[in-house]
Amino acid sequence: MSRVSKPHEIIERALELSTADGCVVIADEESSANLRWAGNALTTNGVTRGRTLTVVATVDGAQGTASGVVSRSAVTADDLEPLVRAAEAAARGAGPAEDAQPLVTGVPASPDFTDAPAETGSEVFADFAPALGDAFARARSGGRELYGFAHHMMTSTYLGTSTGLRLRHDQPTGTLELNAKSPDRTRSSWAGRSTRDFKDVDPASLDAELARRLGWAQRRIELPAGRYETLLPPTAVADLLIYQMWSSTARDAVEGRTVFSRPGGGTRVGERLSALPLTLRSDPYAPGLESAPFVIAHSSGDGASVFDNGLPLAPTDWVRDGGLERLTTTRHTAALTGQPVAPAVDNLLLEGGGERSLDEMVASTTGRGLLLTCLWYIREVDPATLLLTGLTRDGVYLVEDGEVVGEVNNFRFNESPVDLLARASEAGRTERTLPREWGDWFTRAAMPALRIPDFNMSSVSPGV
Repeated sequence: MSRVSKPHEIIERALELSTADGCVVIADEESSANLRWAGNALTTNGVTRGRTLTVVATVDGAQGTASGVVSRSAVTADDLEPLVRAAEAAARGAGPAEDAQPLVTGVPASPDFTDAPAETGSEVFADFAPALGDAFARARSGGRELYGFAHHMMTSTYLGTSTGLRLRHDQPTGTLELNAKSPDRTRSSWAGRSTRDFKDVDPASLDAELARRLGWAQRRIELPAGRYETLLPPTAVADLLIYQMWSSTARDAVEGRTVFSRPGGGTRVGERLSALPLTLRSDPYAPGLESAPFVIAHSSGDGASVFDNGLPLAPTDWVRDGGLERLTTTRHTAALTGQPVAPAVDNLLLEGGGERSLDEMVASTTGRGLLLTCLWYIREVDPATLLLTGLTRDGVYLVEDGEVVGEVNNFRFNESPVDLLARASEAGRTERTLPREWGDWFTRAAMPALRIPDFNMSSVSPGV
């Protein structure tokens, strides 16, 4: 056998080796670069490369079609046949797959399918690193310390199938997390950004924002648990609504297991969720948040099916003008539930028509309210209501008559994002944001700040 190393060649060879009734091969070529810093100084940096190959074999039988999935990293030409045989053995040893569907056909090939994978490297930080050094100098002179990391990954995914699909997608993913602390560690604040290339990230503006928040924290005010008018910044809104998206499969709703189940049967599609004209949507072509325009499924689960690999993705409204419009489905669960086919897309946007910035929302606050920095350690309490609990972190600030007057203690909260959408009294300007809790898994989000009249701070937390 000739030695093959290019991703498209590996896919073609794996398909040639397959003796199954159907076969899907996914090659993920990854490269990454990172910077880390502590106490206003760089500590580490590095570049990595990697390859993962996933083979999905399908085998037809009298009772239905079975599937077997095997993934391995650092695959070479010599590893191909054992990998393909392992996937076939897994399929032949399994029972019929509940989600079995004909493999996707008829999708035009990507014109760059045979091109070399895209790569990232330390050059992605060419402009960012000097600007970060300037931020270190300003922080030292201002009596604060900066900690954090910058990470950039490029993933080129090649997908080939026995039905003729030859698709490819390049996904750049960049994240920046910056934490500022006072020298005595009694005050801390956080800022994060998502980016495709680090050309739109400004360390100076982030450092200035963190310095302002550390200044607010010089006055400490203790508050009890309770319900407070609260301004949720875009990062917190993203964390809550991402969890809502993960919990919005049509099958679970039809089977009565989620907040989107209609009492007595069916789903809540068509119901009004918010008095505000909020639209929650996904779009693989959203500027700055571009994601794969076709299904890439390395395994089957509640919201994905390996049989759907290569299925084209379209812009989808999940909530439109405040009403529930869609729940996520595979082709299999769409047929089960009678809902349209609506696979998940790897980005999420909330738009409400507001124009105010977070600062302007603070200035328009009458009486007393709270301004959050971010949320942390979010966990589900009750799937029937999507009640979540979690902690505030890195700065909760008291707003009185339009001005921030100090920092208050942290809280544990108990809230449902669905209820928050119903109770929100204002949505600000939508902007790209980095979820703090889910940033390792979901980075492409654009959200507004939300004003919640009665956010439930269920108990005081000693955390920072």
